Amino acid sequence: MTAWRLGIIGGSGLYDIDALEDRRWTRIDSPWGDASDEVLTGVLNGVELAFLPRHGRGHMIPPSAINARANIDVLKRAGCTDIVSVSAVGSLREDLPPGALVLADQYIDRTRQRPNSFFGAGLVAHVSMADPVCPRLSALVRDAGARAGAEIKPKATYLAMEGPQFSTRAESRLYRSWGCDIIGMTAMPEARLAREAELPYAALCMVTDYDCWRADNADVDVASILAVMHANVARARQVVAELTLGLSKISRSASPIDTCLDMALITDPAKWDPDLVQKLDAICARRFATA
Repeated sequence: MTAWRLGIIGGSGLYDIDALEDRRWTRIDSPWGDASDEVLTGVLNGVELAFLPRHGRGHMIPPSAINARANIDVLKRAGCTDIVSVSAVGSLREDLPPGALVLADQYIDRTRQRPNSFFGAGLVAHVSMADPVCPRLSALVRDAGARAGAEIKPKATYLAMEGPQFSTRAESRLYRSWGCDIIGMTAMPEARLAREAELPYAALCMVTDYDCWRADNADVDVASILAVMHANVARARQVVAELTLGLSKISRSASPIDTCLDMALITDPAKWDPDLVQKLDAICARRFATA
């Protein structure tokens, strides 16, 4: 049993929580390059938090340029035990209107330009992504939403697209035919990398618009997205506050995700690339200690 230290990745407005105590912006260096921003640490309802603006403060970084490896690495170095992602998405379902909140539990990855693993030549690893989010953390987020008066749908398949442009109508209709529920540009490879870092991950998604599959609907536009997003961020802040209240009452028991690298590293330790081992000092600290 141990204490929770929650990492939260999301937009800048998410962090404007008046009750956050001992707040401090800190630069954390990573061997994987620059993270999106400094990390804001603080304490909310007795729970330590580490916030990271995914696009940087002021939304300076487009989706394809987000250094997800550095972002996950710095949260690992910050001592996070779990990560909650908060992001805006488009809806591919009639019953998920703008303003809805939903927890992603599955992903289809259509990104193309983003490094998607900490591992590679010289140290090969294969983690399971069959169930890419943490069911315990997701349930805690959903319960927090209920206490905050925000209904959160418990399951959704997230189509991760490259962006930065929105979908064509043909693409949007194709993704619906695949059984996808929501579409966004940031969840991958973030969720993959969190798993490689042995960090349980939950994804709270805020629906800002219907994607362009609806023939009778206006095209997706940034102005309408931002209007809905600002309203959703206020609710997301309430969910975070309620989540910390819940976590403050329970100790963190071990998760199977905490040790998922035990069976994932394939390369003979005698053949490990020392340069890659050095870069993985935070991601694999626990696993290397047992090698």
